[in-house]
This record gives sequence, C-alpha cells and structure tokens, in this order.
Amino acid sequence: MPQDRQRVVVVTGASGGIGRATARAFAKRGDSVALLARGEAGLEAAAEEVRAAGARALPISVDMADHAAVEGAAAEVEATLGEIDVWVNVAFSSVFARFVDIEPEEFERTTQVSYLGYVNGTRSALRRMLPRDRGTVVQVGSALAYRGIPLQSAYCGSKHAIQGFNESLRVELLHDHSNVHVTMVQMPAVNTPQFQWVLSRLPRQAQPVPPIYQPEVAADAVIYAADHPRRREYWVGGSTALTLAANAIAPGVLDRYLARTGFKGQQTDEPRSPDQPANLWEPADAEKDFGARGMFDDQSRSRSLQLWASQHHGVLGAVGAATLGVAAASLASRRR
Repeated sequence: MPQDRQRVVVVTGASGGIGRATARAFAKRGDSVALLARGEAGLEAAAEEVRAAGARALPISVDMADHAAVEGAAAEVEATLGEIDVWVNVAFSSVFARFVDIEPEEFERTTQVSYLGYVNGTRSALRRMLPRDRGTVVQVGSALAYRGIPLQSAYCGSKHAIQGFNESLRVELLHDHSNVHVTMVQMPAVNTPQFQWVLSRLPRQAQPVPPIYQPEVAADAVIYAADHPRRREYWVGGSTALTLAANAIAPGVLDRYLARTGFKGQQTDEPRSPDQPANLWEPADAEKDFGARGMFDDQSRSRSLQLWASQHHGVLGAVGAATLGVAAASLASRRR
C-alpha cells in the first residue's frame, strides 16, 4: 500500500531513460532520491531535476557491475539520506548486433552490468532491509525477459536471467514470511537515449519496435509497483501483453515472425552515425546530458490503457462479474 511518509529511494541507471524519469517521479512525491549511474553530466542533471521538485538528491557515480562499489554506495545513501525504503534496479548496457558479431568481452560486460548489476543492487538493498523486516526492491524488466528477439542476444539473455533470479528470491522471501518484497515491471519499447548510445554494429540507426512509450509511462508503473509490491509483476503496454501471450501460446510461430520482421523493425531508414557514442565501457553521458527521452518523441505514446488495467484487476474483475451476472439473468428471463 502507498506510504504515508517520505521515503528514501535508490534508483540505479538514474542519469537517463526510465531511471531518470523514475527519479523525477519519486521526487515529485517528496521522496528523497539517491541516483546511481556512471555519467557525471547526466547524473548531476538528473539530481538537479530532483532538487527542483523539492526533494533531497544524492548523486553517486558508480558502476553497477562492481559489487564493492555498489555496497559502498548503499552505505553512503543510508549515512546521508537515511534508511533505504525502496531500491529500483534499472541500469543496463547492451550491444545491437548479431550474436556472432559480438566479441566475448562485450557480451560478458553486458551481462555484468545488465544482470549482475541487478544482483549487486538487490544484495546491497537486502543487507539493509532484511534486518529491519521492511523494504521493497523493484526490478525494471522487459517483455524480452520472456521473449528473445534478434540483434539483442546479450540484453535478452540478461533480462531472462533477472526474471529467474527475481522469481527465486521472491519464493525465498515468501518462505521466510518476510515483509521485504520484490516485484518486477515488464516494459514495452520505450523512447530512451539507449538507441543513441548503445554500442551498435547495425548498418542503420537502431530504434525501438513500435508501439513506443515515453519513459514517464514506465516511471508511473515503477511508482505503482513500489506502492503495491505484493504483486509478483506488472506488464506495461498492450504490446507487452500480446507478446507474452503469443510467446506462451505459439512460440514457434513468433520465432518465424521475428525472423521476418525483427531485423528491419529495429532499424530506421537512416544510416547509423559514425560518431555515435558507445556506453558499454565508458558512460556516454560523462560530459553531455542526454535527458530521459530519446529521439522518437513524435512516435511515442504518453499513456497505456493496458497499464491501467494491470493496476486495476479488482475493478475489472468486478465489472466482468457484474456483466456476466446481468447476462445470466437476462438469459434466464428469456428461458422463462
């Protein structure tokens, strides 16, 4: 349930994209926000947005793949802002390329940041939350946690790993009757700067597969999940629901569909810029702030009906039951 006090929230990957929008959303509620990311320019700009919303901000430059550094960041958060109530894992990196074109060290680095970064963040959060028997960890996932697509093998592998890790941890907490909760939010395609700074070997500019949503939609889902963490996961966007349903019913058909459409659908008609940065090894926003949104504003949606439905299962269930009741009564009346 929603909290009646200001909380201390940690957001990883907070310098851009979903992490940036999420940090702003928590700040608007008055929560103190610790922002963890690598890029100094993006990190400080995000912290200024938190302060402008009237909340306390603590920017910390940290590589989420470094477990010791993450543990140090968590200690700094509690020493400066107070006990951590919510930890949101968002930080990731990736490579846009065929698997055979990704070097071993690039795949390993992607896994270290995008999967082990979540593990490191969760571990540091639980070390503090479990002794107090309270707190919430929100894992920002993707439809790709269930359904792999071409040209994103490293990213899809990491999201699948997070899904399995989170399920295992959730069951352990349930076994212990813990009041610490973990939940996961599966995202659709989102208009973030990743398509401008992820290492790419594609001939054309990478793009999210439409329909595309603004990062603020994703942030709203994260906020709701943090307030209602007993649900095991949330789906954002009709495309996420359709993808997961299709993958459960006919994964082979989906394989063939993606083989036909997945390469072209993830690229625009424009050639990839030879000057595009790559944030795999070094942050792309070390000296330049990219903000929360990417380059696809004109194609992006600012709301999700499916997200509302995901958050209001009870209302929809009651409406459905009432509708069935009316239909049954009408049918009985006709028979009489």
